[in-house]
Amino acid sequence: MRLDGFRGLFALVLTAALGLALLWPGTARAQEAVFIQIESHATLGETESRARAYAQLLDNVNGFQARTGLYAIALGPYAPADAQVLLRDLLARGVVPADSFLQDALPYVAQVFPVGATALAQPAQPVTGTAQDAPAAAEPAATAPVALVAPGIPEETPQEARQSEAALDRTGREALQIALQWFGFYTSGIDGAFGPGTRAAMTAWQEARGVEPTGILTSRQRAQLLSEYQGELAALGMETVRDERAGIEIGLPMAMVRFAGHNFPFSQFEPINDSGVQVLLISQPGDRNTLFGLYEIMQTLEIVPLEGERERQGDRFLLTGQSDTLRSHTEARLVNGAVKGFTLVWPPERDAQMARVLPMMQDSFTALGGVLDPGAVPEGMDQSIDMVSGLDVRQPTRVRTGFFIDARGAVLTTTEAVDGQCAQVLIDDAYAADIAYRDDALGLAVLRPRQALAPMAFAEIASEPGRLRAEVAVAGFPFDGALGTASMAFGTLADLSGINGEDTVQRLDLATADSEAGGPVFDASGTVIGMVLPGTAEGRVLPEEVTLALRADRLAAVLSAAGVTPTVSARTTSLNRELLARLGADMTVTVSCWN
Repeated sequence: MRLDGFRGLFALVLTAALGLALLWPGTARAQEAVFIQIESHATLGETESRARAYAQLLDNVNGFQARTGLYAIALGPYAPADAQVLLRDLLARGVVPADSFLQDALPYVAQVFPVGATALAQPAQPVTGTAQDAPAAAEPAATAPVALVAPGIPEETPQEARQSEAALDRTGREALQIALQWFGFYTSGIDGAFGPGTRAAMTAWQEARGVEPTGILTSRQRAQLLSEYQGELAALGMETVRDERAGIEIGLPMAMVRFAGHNFPFSQFEPINDSGVQVLLISQPGDRNTLFGLYEIMQTLEIVPLEGERERQGDRFLLTGQSDTLRSHTEARLVNGAVKGFTLVWPPERDAQMARVLPMMQDSFTALGGVLDPGAVPEGMDQSIDMVSGLDVRQPTRVRTGFFIDARGAVLTTTEAVDGQCAQVLIDDAYAADIAYRDDALGLAVLRPRQALAPMAFAEIASEPGRLRAEVAVAGFPFDGALGTASMAFGTLADLSGINGEDTVQRLDLATADSEAGGPVFDASGTVIGMVLPGTAEGRVLPEEVTLALRADRLAAVLSAAGVTPTVSARTTSLNRELLARLGADMTVTVSCWN
């Protein structure tokens, strides 16, 4: 059993916040003694610290060394029947973790708290409390839900509520602020001071619960507020997870995720209980270049939707994403020669819960020593260019070709590349662009990148038509850009008009792929004499060896209307195919539509 850090804090403060002593009836028997085990720990120091804290609230608190080498905190010994009643009551009150259980003495080999105590040799103890006149807690039915309000707490007048409130210590006051903050009533810092902000939050909570808005919570109301908070935490299952291989400790909603394995550079937690929630712990050796490389890679994953905040600065980055079906939050930073961070992914219906989980993850995140080994890859895992560390890479709706037409990075492409509702248009899968101009009659569009680009080359446009039967070349991205660099196809200029005699179109004798539409057409000198059009004409697919292209010499007026001043070519010297291919690669880009 592992300590639930968040529930553990709550358990310590609940009784203090109520300002009540605990009382359970029952007649102990000397035989068949059992214990109520509530926590276990790896170290003696942590066990003693937690046991001392529990001893301030409960009777018969013991610390034992177990046969497994771990240490246990347990209450008792009690007669089995009394222990069962006591455990149910403690759980109903939220005083002990939800996974507490009955245990005989067999696993315990030595008592370590209190020092010198001999609980293992004692008979069953009576289950009693310090307030003998307090009413007994009713045993809940096996099928009945646990009540939000602890039974037997009398209602108070405002004066009595103020008096019982005054008995709270700082931990108890902070617990109330945390609970009010969780439910959105309190927005200030957790300081344990009940100023105007806390009073206003208490009033708002009372109004929301349909009770008199006095701004002072009674003992019963404090119990209800904290029980509601405990119920929320139980639904999330927040636990402190320590991943030694990744070198990360963090609080995670373990009622929604479970550990799935290590796949460098991630420690992966998959959804359970139909939660739709995923967590990645990021851990890899590296420097700032590694960090920024991860920043770029993460944006290609399907779990990071395109719409969202993107922030990269210094030694850290932040990525958020949201779509109609998905939300995600990724943050990472450099820590002692390693990149450490996490990703939280959830469906929109979990927005309210994750708004609470995310700050808890951020506050609890601790970078420990060590990083994931690059060899941490599941055995037999399939390799795929469409996956990164077992995660699907986001794919564009459509990929076409374009080319730079001025020194500021404007791109000319086909309208087919940007048809439909593109949530985002990217140049070379990296640079967001806006559609600055489009002419659907000609089938061209001009894109403006949202950030300044400095192309290695841009088009020099022909002012005259190309020469019939001359060799031409097309730069483009076949196979939907899978090759990463523009390739060249060579052929001849067959006609200076289109299928129906259009003088804005020319016909080429060469084959091009669908994703090469929008690519530049060069003559032998490297002058751009046209732009490839999609491979259909009036709804009919063209023969494989036929490609239509706009004529560059007819585009001057159109480009001027688009706010582009093209450079008119003065080239006269022919280039060999190697130089022509290099020019095409420097000038040509992918244009992708993302949804």
